[in-house]
Amino acid sequence: MSKSIYELVDALPTRNLTVFTLKSLDAFLPGQWENLVGFEKTIQVVTREKDDALIQQIGERAIQLFNDKSEGYQRALWLYQTIDSTGSALGTAALANKVGEKVPLLGFLNKITPKPEKAQTIDLSLKLVTEVVAFCSINGLPGDSLRDFVRALGDYGGESLVRMTALVCFDGLVPLGPNFIKAAQRSISNLTPKDLENNNTFKQIQKVLPGKSSQDKLSFIEASFNSTKDWMGDLVASKGITPQKVSKNLQGFIDFTDDKADYLGAFLDMPTNYYEHTGIQTLARRLIERAVAEI
Repeated sequence: MSKSIYELVDALPTRNLTVFTLKSLDAFLPGQWENLVGFEKTIQVVTREKDDALIQQIGERAIQLFNDKSEGYQRALWLYQTIDSTGSALGTAALANKVGEKVPLLGFLNKITPKPEKAQTIDLSLKLVTEVVAFCSINGLPGDSLRDFVRALGDYGGESLVRMTALVCFDGLVPLGPNFIKAAQRSISNLTPKDLENNNTFKQIQKVLPGKSSQDKLSFIEASFNSTKDWMGDLVASKGITPQKVSKNLQGFIDFTDDKADYLGAFLDMPTNYYEHTGIQTLARRLIERAVAEI
């Protein structure tokens, strides 16, 4: 990897569109996410340790674990980064200068269009299987350990819960509507291996997905969605999440009219990287927890 885990955590932004977008979910998950930036600070928060020598020892062990290629941490990072980087970069540079202001969406409408249901479903499904495979990589499990993932999903908290909630909200509810689970199920059941092979994101991550053939990988994608649909449905119901509420929370920093809400999902794909951002935080937390246990 080009950067070490401490460099990645130290470089996390404190103010950008990704951070604002994730903070908008606080309306549904109050107090769940602290945007931890800085490797040493993360060690202090996770361990509640104040002894500098011990903090350094924990950090050094966490770095060693991350650098060990026989572990799955680097693979998980690559997945988190890749699933975000394959999204459109349109408008990112222009938006970089708008941090802290209300970003007008209307000026981009001539450059973006809402994705068709099938394309949006593939994006949603690939982000979901990325979470599954990254979880397995971090925990030293085979990549198809769906049962272990679903059990762990019930205990998700902090940045991991926020990441999955962002998936549900920004890649499910906003682009596909309140019945996104049924819509996605319908689209997935109609997908062909060729549909996946024509998708740029799938081309990037297929080598780490379980299965030898595209058909095998499609079967895993469908199994992953079916295994987690109840959790997603329960999350939406228990938190009272609706597309309208998600959009309203985003209107605090993105300027768009309700009749243009269909474009919001396509817009958010451009300048945000919530999987990478929270994924780095998850990796740091797991590495630190393991380092503490070993020390």
